[in-house]
Amino acid sequence: MLTDTALKQLKSKDKPYKVADRDGMYIHIATSGFTTFRYDYRYHARQDVFDYIEMFYNLKHKHANNGLLSPVEFERQQK
Repeated sequence: MLTDTALKQLKSKDKPYKVADRDGMYIHIATSGFTTFRYDYRYHARQDVFDYIEMFYNLKHKHANNGLLSPVEFERQQK
C-alpha cells in the first residue's frame, strides 16, 4: 500500500503513468502532475465504497429513527 510520503514523492514525467496501490486501485499521474485515484474494475470500487459506508459512515452517522443517535451511541443507551 502506498503511504502518504510515497504519494507526495510521485512527480510528473514526460508521459502519463500509473502506480499500482492495492486491490485493483492505482494512481494515475498526468504530465501536468495532476493525480487521480482509479480502479481497474468497478467491482473493487463498489467493494471499497460499501466497506466505507458499513464500517465507518454508518457507525458515526446520526439516524432519525433512533433519536438522532449514532448506532454505537444507541446501543450503549440500550444496555
